[in-house]
Amino acid sequence: MPARLVGDDTTVTRVASLTEAEEDAISFLVNPHFKKQLSQTRAGAVIVSADDACTVPHSAIVVDNPHVAFAHVAGWLHGETPPAAGIHPSASVDPDSHVHASAVVGAHCVVEAGAQIGADCWLGPGSVIGPNVRLGEGSHLVGNVTLCHGVNIGRRVLLHPGAVIGSDGFGLANDAGRWIKVPQVGGVILGDDVEVGANTTIDRGAIGDTVIGDGVKLDNLIHIAHNVKIGAHTAIAACSAVAGSAIIGQHCAIGGAVGIVGHLEIADNVTITAMSYVSQAITKPGVYSSGTPLEENAKWHRNFVRMKQLDDMARRLKKIESRLAASEHLDETKNND
Repeated sequence: MPARLVGDDTTVTRVASLTEAEEDAISFLVNPHFKKQLSQTRAGAVIVSADDACTVPHSAIVVDNPHVAFAHVAGWLHGETPPAAGIHPSASVDPDSHVHASAVVGAHCVVEAGAQIGADCWLGPGSVIGPNVRLGEGSHLVGNVTLCHGVNIGRRVLLHPGAVIGSDGFGLANDAGRWIKVPQVGGVILGDDVEVGANTTIDRGAIGDTVIGDGVKLDNLIHIAHNVKIGAHTAIAACSAVAGSAIIGQHCAIGGAVGIVGHLEIADNVTITAMSYVSQAITKPGVYSSGTPLEENAKWHRNFVRMKQLDDMARRLKKIESRLAASEHLDETKNND
């Protein structure tokens, strides 16, 4: 990303907000709401767009997209350094698995038969790698992550604590009132550069695979059901749930606590705002919302009562319209006579 320095050279060792930064820190400005803080910041450098460069008290780094540039800088300054390659003495690694010599297998990890751990992978403590799992190079399991049997993970994937990939989907058949488990024989495929948040679960497919595309970002506490397909570079915020066999397109942005019904399709470049309920297919790009905004309790109760009356009101309105139409027809007939 092209960048231009305005001001003097400076040395920074950390990132910080505009209000908390000192001379050893670098900050950034994206939201105009914080412009008033820019002229007063003590930051040694601030990443800004060209329009704001003249307001920076010290050094400015001018770029087209300050937020993206800040993300790169924060990664350079605060990125984790894995420990030395090797297998911790407390780990259990099956002799029929393959762990690359450059990989790190942390304390109390379990690597089962047939698993393949790629170059520069980092398995945090307590992680479980099931039979025949494939983990692509440079992937990082932060800790207590479970990859169930046959899961296929791409390169540079980041899995946060408690993530479970490849648990059984919710497949049940009703036998005269009793639920019978349907074996889930599919798998899960995660593309490259995927990030999965803490305690998020991705179920294996019932027959085919659950597929998460390249660059997908999933927040904490999300449930992805069996045979869901999520297109590349889609992001989903916390506490959302996607029911079985739903297909979500590429470059979508789904807000927190969104519920998506199974067996429907969402087009590319769709944004769904928080707390929405998606019960039908979305065929065109755009921004979609549902749900009732917060309001005073007494007013909400009144509106809720009226909402329950809408069906009756619609029927009464239809009758009135029919009577008006009949009356107008009668008047026309009389005028013609």
